[in-house]
Amino acid sequence: MNRFDRRTLLKTGAALGASAALPIAAGPARAQASRPFTFCSWGGALQETEKKAFVEPFMAKKGLKFAEASPTTYAKIKAQVEANAVEWDLVTVGGQWMYQARDQNLAEKMDYSVIRNDDLNKAWKAEYGVYTSTGATVVAYSTKTFPKGGRQPNSWADFWNVKDFPGPRSLYSRMHYNYEAALRAAGVPRDQIYPQTEEKVRLMFQKLEEIKPHVAVWWTTGAQAPQLLSTGEVVLAMAWNGRILDAQKSNSPVDMTLKDGIAWGNAFIVPRGSPYKALAMELINYSITEEAQDRLIPIGTYGPVLEKSAAKATPEQALTMVTHPSNAREAVIFDDEQSAAYLTKYESDWQKFQLKK
Repeated sequence: MNRFDRRTLLKTGAALGASAALPIAAGPARAQASRPFTFCSWGGALQETEKKAFVEPFMAKKGLKFAEASPTTYAKIKAQVEANAVEWDLVTVGGQWMYQARDQNLAEKMDYSVIRNDDLNKAWKAEYGVYTSTGATVVAYSTKTFPKGGRQPNSWADFWNVKDFPGPRSLYSRMHYNYEAALRAAGVPRDQIYPQTEEKVRLMFQKLEEIKPHVAVWWTTGAQAPQLLSTGEVVLAMAWNGRILDAQKSNSPVDMTLKDGIAWGNAFIVPRGSPYKALAMELINYSITEEAQDRLIPIGTYGPVLEKSAAKATPEQALTMVTHPSNAREAVIFDDEQSAAYLTKYESDWQKFQLKK
């Protein structure tokens, strides 16, 4: 079953709200129920999007207030759970971490008797979390080098094609996304990217050896890719679509294609021992309803996981939405469980590749 990932950013902030008659859990968490329900995410545009689309409308329906915290910090979740002092009740995490949380007993199992939207693709549902919004890792490019009206890169094969699309490139410094992009560049069909195998990983390294002489920068933060493109240091870059959209709002000379995009999701989990577990499950269920998912469309930063909602986008909105039917059929669906496996098994090989001259 496919799974999906996420990012790390921004500074800590907390907005308090007074709790009103929230349900109280039994057991060790009971003493904490006097505090408000607390939602924690990565901060920035993602947290604001999740709050406006999901948390605020749900809590308003319930007549309840809530608190916020940011950014998501995995070490803090672990410390809270192990101390039986859980302070966060609904947390946005990267999909890979769901499997670490499962293995370390840090999260509650999803209650699919409550989380019941049968229209949601099963790929967005996991045992310990549910994906509620999507983005993509894409081929991005300089519009100064590849202007409209001319030939523009449209796939990972084009990214690797230095003859027809010459110039320096930039790739992510981690193995994930490179695995998927390199296999697509090698012609591996979308539905055969996973499961990861030794043969496929070796093919990835082979393809990356081909492109490595043309990679000027291996970026480490999402802001770098559009910046490198804007300054002309590179002409093609692997990038996160939200970062390119933000750069375009500042009139930076950058663009992207969602064709061959690597679709990932932002996941909600419930830390084990939350006194508001039942309420959190209800909120997750609300977040995947058509009503809630529809709100993501005009916000325009992160797309719906619900195909029914994504299909409502205008042609202009669809250009930035990886889950729109016109784009989804050409996307690689990022599998967090598989990526967690190949990262663990081949991380030392990846580090050696990075250091190799």
